Amino acid sequence: MAQSTETTDWVSRFADEVIEESERRAPGKPVVVASGLSPSGPIHLGNLREVMTPHLVADEIRRRGHRVRHLISWDDYDRYRKVPAGVPGVDESWAEHIGKPLTSVPAPKGSSYASWAEHFKAAMIESLAELGVEFDGISQTEQYTSGVYREQILHAIKHRGDIDAILDQYRTKKAPAKKQQGQKPVDEAELEAAEGSGAAAEDDGGSGSAGYFPYKPYCGNCEKDLTTVTSYDDDSTELTYACTACGFSETVRLSEFNRGKLVWKVDWPMRWAYEGVVFEPSGVDHSSPGSSFQVGGQIVGIFGGKQPIGPMYAFVGISGMAKMSSSKGGVPTPADALRIMEPQLLRWLYARRRPNQSFKVAFDQEIQRLYDEWDRLDAKVADGSALPADVAAHARAVGTAAGALPRTPRPLSYRTLASVADITAGHADQALRILSELDPEQPLTSLDEARPRYDKAEAWINTHVPADQRTIVRDEPDAELLKSLDEQGRESLRLLLDGLAGHWSLDGLTHLVYGVPKVQAGFSADATPKELPPEIKTAQRSFFALLYHLLVGRDTGPRLPTLLLAVGQDRVRSLLGD
Repeated sequence: MAQSTETTDWVSRFADEVIEESERRAPGKPVVVASGLSPSGPIHLGNLREVMTPHLVADEIRRRGHRVRHLISWDDYDRYRKVPAGVPGVDESWAEHIGKPLTSVPAPKGSSYASWAEHFKAAMIESLAELGVEFDGISQTEQYTSGVYREQILHAIKHRGDIDAILDQYRTKKAPAKKQQGQKPVDEAELEAAEGSGAAAEDDGGSGSAGYFPYKPYCGNCEKDLTTVTSYDDDSTELTYACTACGFSETVRLSEFNRGKLVWKVDWPMRWAYEGVVFEPSGVDHSSPGSSFQVGGQIVGIFGGKQPIGPMYAFVGISGMAKMSSSKGGVPTPADALRIMEPQLLRWLYARRRPNQSFKVAFDQEIQRLYDEWDRLDAKVADGSALPADVAAHARAVGTAAGALPRTPRPLSYRTLASVADITAGHADQALRILSELDPEQPLTSLDEARPRYDKAEAWINTHVPADQRTIVRDEPDAELLKSLDEQGRESLRLLLDGLAGHWSLDGLTHLVYGVPKVQAGFSADATPKELPPEIKTAQRSFFALLYHLLVGRDTGPRLPTLLLAVGQDRVRSLLGD
């Protein structure tokens, strides 16, 4: 990874800007940053950037001693738009609820939650707690149905002509999102994949016999928003609507009616003004010309507010998956990531990249490399050799203004832990035996010392490594292969077996297995690569392949020193023909 040479990280720069802007707008009041999430289905790792970007900025502001509120608006009063694929306990019968508020849609079968919205909110809330994200949650269902926004709704309707004029400037424009540094060009599929709140695809209001109207009532009979306002009286606030889904019609007094909401492109800027939001990022879908963030910047003035500082954030990908969209089903959520990685690593992935830079979260073998990189950074921070921007990203990963996140007491190599979990197949006593032999001078005395990292590595092995790639140690020696070995092959095994007892630790066995081909070629086992001819590497690969075949019947496998420790001295001797 190319390391940053900047002395100030992106979080600090945004914090400076947000504090200054907040003091300009509302001196002495708490700084307000915001996120919006729609629980329309599983809230995935792309949506998490909607939360982590303002969280990191809010946390930096809090570290500096300022009061700050991080609002998460749960857009649970949005309409249910479609049945997401791949959600357990959900079938096409849920299509009958399309058009209802998410809080009026039944939860998936088997759920303990009262509604669709609560079911998907709960999983995200649990993950945010593990990640150390402090926030104030706001249910838009509660806000709308309790009449909190009544004045804002009436104000929007009073100024519907002004809103319509603003929106009309963009209705025929279809320009691609502006390409930002570090980001690939946007195509339609990516726009869908970038959905953040889930509301970006909603219309900006409709025109009927009552003219343009920025408000949608939910039907009093079928609860759906497939309604059209047919008349409205500004003086009395009497509104008549008709439902195209069930044919129901009624007249209500909007000054008393709480079963409807402003359309998205009006709702969002209304909330900026109502909450005094100073910082709120948005995905590509909200940032292209004519989309909700851009248009909202003009509409917010109607409500007496200002547009927040709003950086556009780029895509979050998955190793092995090009894009993610919650509508397609099967996309990893923060909970999925936290099953296989510690919260510090997941926080670091979001903290080290500027919002407009895309990155990937690894669910394949790449997770081992990411953990190696993290451990190297951890060591550099400890010895003072890390660059300032990397130190800042590390600090934001390991804790918040409230303190350090819980961490693994003995953070052994994830790669090693995964190999041990693979080889021992769930036998904790065997895992402890192997791990206690990694460093004889500081033996591990309990698996708890290696947790939760060990549990995360074990979960990764069990859920993301295909069965045909799992390691199964041979039960009996491969007599045919042993018999076919030439003198050089037999000598290499003798050198290894002779050295086992004296090298029985992770470092010792590493030195031994790499040293055998060197010794056979007439060099010292301590010789460095610079002192050796290129063919030694070829000899090492051949030796390693031989050991893998004799131990696990394959060309490759876990790192040999770990594998040898896992198999145990007696069994290694048996399988190598001693």
